Amino acid sequence: MTGIRSGRHEHFDRLVIDTHLADGGYHVRYADEVTYVGSGEPVPLRGGAKLFVMAYSPSYDEDFDPTYEPADPAEVVDVTGYRTFRQVAWAGSWEGTTDLGLGVRARLPFRVFTLPDRIVVDVAHQW
Repeated sequence: MTGIRSGRHEHFDRLVIDTHLADGGYHVRYADEVTYVGSGEPVPLRGGAKLFVMAYSPSYDEDFDPTYEPADPAEVVDVTGYRTFRQVAWAGSWEGTTDLGLGVRARLPFRVFTLPDRIVVDVAHQW
């Protein structure tokens, strides 16, 4: 993983995870709690629902040097003013994966897909 960014669109909010893997895998689902890697403690997230986002891409290289470190793990990207996103929080990176918590307004429809060197998560503004 080399970066995380977000964007607002007419019908959805978008989270983009930049990876160094051409076809990075992922696992994304709504969860009652998102937990920190290792400790299992809950990641505090704002919003009415929580998306667990796992990218099959570590945030470190083969020498375990960081390829991405969020400046503020509780606010990985600024989503102030977004219609659906409430918070993007870091949950950790371990054993080749990186976990994030995405706090959203409600359990709204979402889609996930890959593009070269990135994973894209779109969450709709309405049902």
